[in-house]
Amino acid sequence: MVEETFDAGAEFDRQVRVLIELGYPAVAQLSREDFGELVAPLRAQAVAHGGGIDLEAGRVPFVLVVAREVVPIEAAMELTVLHGGKKPGFVDRSFEPGSLERFVAVEEARPPGRKAHLLLDVERGEEFCNAVPQDALDVIARRDRTPLTIEEGVALLTLFPQVLVQNKCFSLGGSRCGDRRVPAIWISRRAPKLGWCWVGNPHTWLGMASAGGRTA
Repeated sequence: MVEETFDAGAEFDRQVRVLIELGYPAVAQLSREDFGELVAPLRAQAVAHGGGIDLEAGRVPFVLVVAREVVPIEAAMELTVLHGGKKPGFVDRSFEPGSLERFVAVEEARPPGRKAHLLLDVERGEEFCNAVPQDALDVIARRDRTPLTIEEGVALLTLFPQVLVQNKCFSLGGSRCGDRRVPAIWISRRAPKLGWCWVGNPHTWLGMASAGGRTA
């Protein structure tokens, strides 16, 4: 499979433009200009990193991630759609009231920036479909990679909706709340859904997303 190369600076600008057009500044109670200034320092990191893209394989070189303190997870999910779809994403009601806030980054997945950061060398992780999530996390750790947090998974979906397809959805093991639940994004009712699965239960359609690192 041939990877499509691209201009990293142009790709970063596209990601910023997508977030602005979706309404991230309004949700964050910022002007479009102030939002642009918030994320602008990350552009140099994106250009220096470079890379190539293979959306069919679910691999992208970097993703611009906005912290939940700037744009809450529920609001960010409502701004997602499937590739070619129209129905907005949603948070599953299996998250009892107040529980989503308790799903925070594990130590190895803590973001380097308080308001925004870049996620690098991202993989959707369909190789882990039908694997026990804990086993997938162990393999990712041995590769010196890191699982994605909820915010990072939502950012990946927002900026690259092509990566979420039937039978190639992904868990987000970088956010945990101290129990056996692992957040995940999959397709439900023709829309993206943020839910969770048990760390010991495999699913044929659910892999484990990971990244090579983060920078701010």
